[in-house]
Amino acid sequence: MSTASVAADPETFAQRLSQFYAAGRWSSVNDDLPWSPAPRSLPCLWRYRNLRPFAIEAAEFVKGDSAALRVITHLNPGHRAYEAACGHLYSGLQALKPHESMTCHRHAASAIRFVHEGSGGWTAVNGDRVRVDPGDVIVTPSRLWHEHGNDAEDGLVIWQDCTNDPLVNTLGANFFELHPDETHLKSTPNTDSLSLWGGILLPETRRNRDASPLYAYPWDKCHDALVTAARAGNHSPYDGVILDYTNPATGGPVTRTVGCKLQLLRAGEGTLAHRHTGSVVYIVARGRGTTNINGTDFEWSAGDTFCVPSWARHSHTNQDPSEDAVLFSYNEFPLMEALGLYAEESVPEHEQHG
Repeated sequence: MSTASVAADPETFAQRLSQFYAAGRWSSVNDDLPWSPAPRSLPCLWRYRNLRPFAIEAAEFVKGDSAALRVITHLNPGHRAYEAACGHLYSGLQALKPHESMTCHRHAASAIRFVHEGSGGWTAVNGDRVRVDPGDVIVTPSRLWHEHGNDAEDGLVIWQDCTNDPLVNTLGANFFELHPDETHLKSTPNTDSLSLWGGILLPETRRNRDASPLYAYPWDKCHDALVTAARAGNHSPYDGVILDYTNPATGGPVTRTVGCKLQLLRAGEGTLAHRHTGSVVYIVARGRGTTNINGTDFEWSAGDTFCVPSWARHSHTNQDPSEDAVLFSYNEFPLMEALGLYAEESVPEHEQHG
């Protein structure tokens, strides 16, 4: 082919090149090659009292197999068409009516569920049927059969779905399947993961477990551990008292791409600001307070959800002078660490409150 020079026409260059599905990379350096992390997600807060009525109303008319996806999705204002609360993390509210159950199903995405309210709720994962109460956290690893229900005579059960669906969809790797018998409990041996994996002494195993073999993390046990850690002086200047939900077989995160934490802010406590790669979605388990994200205050109370995008400067303040505040959160840290992309730094003193 000829290597002779050609006359350059920069005014029409991009348009002529685009017809061959190509572009000059220098033209997109600010969008596709930012000098520092520039997530599309924006800081946002979703109030529980605003969305709860919609979750209850949806339970009146979304029935049958569709009820498995009867969830009020938290949309981020930075990308309303991309169903992620922040980064590649999904969040949504689901309500179950008395004597209602969901058809057994499985999917490639991993799910973590935080229970907001109600008694009589249950979930079954891989043959382990467990009761769920407010504050409990349930882990549903990828590709495991699971189903849910509400055995109560009266009253709703409401929980929050926390999944990595956006990531799996972006990678073109998602699957969703309904169980042919509508339930897996008749064909799967009964298990009790909390009895087996929920203690100080654990089964001896050298097998590599990608996700936690423990499916239920009860609120009372987790909160007690948090209070005990506070008494022992376990304290971060950026997060207060903070603990990880872990895979007891490995000591690692509960799933390979999504981790979750529980943290306590003492009465009146304010933390220092920091930032890190990886988005975080917070659910307020107890108390009230304010989180400053990139200079904007977001006031929260029990049940509310808010998000901190990757590399956003943030700090927390417990606004109650006499009661502790407790935050549950799930994050992209395991994914970032696996890819060698996790970074964290404290915010310089002159930027702490700016």
